[in-house]
Amino acid sequence: MVTPTTTPSIPAQPWLKKVQWDEHGLVPVIAQEAATGDILMFAWMNREALAKTVELGEAVYWSRSRKKLWHKGEESGHVQKVLEIRLDCDEDVVLLKVEQAGGIACHTGRHSCFFQKFGNGDWHDADPVLKDPNTIYTKPKKTVQKKDL
Repeated sequence: MVTPTTTPSIPAQPWLKKVQWDEHGLVPVIAQEAATGDILMFAWMNREALAKTVELGEAVYWSRSRKKLWHKGEESGHVQKVLEIRLDCDEDVVLLKVEQAGGIACHTGRHSCFFQKFGNGDWHDADPVLKDPNTIYTKPKKTVQKKDL
């Protein structure tokens, strides 16, 4: 997998150089709910995603599966308002302290992506589904009106 390490749309920003990007131009990111301290999710960012996050004040990640930027909540409405950005001591992990819109961070409709707990030799769902994912990710069909034709 090759991820561009530089993007023409990003001006040279010295603060981005401090981050220790991996060989694919990515850095791991942890999203933590500021109010509770709950770890909501883990994702990746490239330089453009981190710069966009700073610019918008909302979390923007790099989707490795889709190979494109992913503005968290773009389809679900569960946007992450970024209150604080931290870099670890090795400068190779980013921590976002966020305010999670709707209280749901996981695509399964749960508060956190870390809802499975190990016990008795297996993984078990420890947290409830707050909202059916089928109702979260449905896009209303656009109706075509004559003026649109």
